Amino acid sequence: MKCRAPGVYSKLMHSAVRPLGRDQLAEFMRPVHTALGLQLIPERIEQVKTLPELALCLGGFIDDQLIGAAGVYSLELTVPGGAAVPTAGLTMVGVLPTHRRRGVLSQLMRHHFAEAHRCGQPLASLFASEGSIYNRFGYSIASLAAEIELDRAHTAFVPTAPKVAASARLLDEDEAVAAFPAIWDRVRARTPGMVARSPQWWRVRRLGDPPWVRGSRAPLQRVLLQVAGEAVAYAIYRQLDSGWDGFNINTMNLEVVEAVGDGPAATAAVWRYLLDIDLAQQIKARLLPVDHPLLFLLVEPRRLRLRLSDALWVRVVEVTAALGARSYAPGPPLVFAVSDPLCPWNQGTFCLHEGVARRSEAAPELQLPIEALGAVYLGGFRFSQLAAAGRIVELRPGAVQRADALFATATAPWAPEIF
Repeated sequence: MKCRAPGVYSKLMHSAVRPLGRDQLAEFMRPVHTALGLQLIPERIEQVKTLPELALCLGGFIDDQLIGAAGVYSLELTVPGGAAVPTAGLTMVGVLPTHRRRGVLSQLMRHHFAEAHRCGQPLASLFASEGSIYNRFGYSIASLAAEIELDRAHTAFVPTAPKVAASARLLDEDEAVAAFPAIWDRVRARTPGMVARSPQWWRVRRLGDPPWVRGSRAPLQRVLLQVAGEAVAYAIYRQLDSGWDGFNINTMNLEVVEAVGDGPAATAAVWRYLLDIDLAQQIKARLLPVDHPLLFLLVEPRRLRLRLSDALWVRVVEVTAALGARSYAPGPPLVFAVSDPLCPWNQGTFCLHEGVARRSEAAPELQLPIEALGAVYLGGFRFSQLAAAGRIVELRPGAVQRADALFATATAPWAPEIF
């Protein structure tokens, strides 16, 4: 889905928000690079220009000076039940430190939500640089990610681990662009939190390894695993911290960028490949699903040194469309009241029944802010967790428990890539 912003100029006092063209991308990216202390790399800018997912570049101006920006990727996000829902992926958000607390970010966000609503994107999502920034705009953490640091000495699998005769082949960038997406798409179709990727997205954001990305590190490796001639898994990884004194390798760590297997046996096989790479002393990976099979594949799961952090944040832009897009367990109707000061079209009481959400005049059983709906939407969190934290109010006894059962999912959401 590609929905371009209209050529509007929304003004408040001496500040304004207006869309920028791709020819202004260097100017657009300057606020976030300045805010994060990053260097603007011309080659990077040219690559970003080629991404078809980049649907909107918003600039925040004060007295015609660009002092803030926010970009939007037009994404398709898999939700419980397997539907791919149009989603506004917020990215490259920044305000110059000289113009903080002027309301520019608030204007950018309001414009962002209005455009998502106009374009028929019922969801918005992001990876938060700082949670306190985005919670006030109705976003909530919707999934968790696991990070591991596993020493090579403790990588033994349990005897009952799936075993498959898989062959592995290293690919160059072009070969990987041709081979990896089919595996990704099969897994994506059944995994909430994953997004569709265009061929250019694969090339620019996942499989390319230009010098200005690689730096002084070892080259990116791309491996494909096949069983009986069928591609079933792939991994993208890089060797780190190799020290060579002329006689011995001192240390070598392996950074797993992404590893995806189509099914239990394929997942076990691709991780067995990674854990058996010669000379690697430690295997590191981030953005793994919280229910990763490694927890039950390893003889000593504690050796993963697994740490959790927030991953994908979700914001419901249009309640009825978002709720109607995902699947639910069978159950009686659930009536709930939603508060959403930034998107007034979401204010009100809704009844969810048999997968359809409609406005309702019935008395609500739950009362919740819009960010709470984003937290439970992908199945990563439960209504009862939010109620325990005082984030939602149960107006009818038993409503929280029924809501938990209705929204329950078999698979934890997984967002393997920060955008």
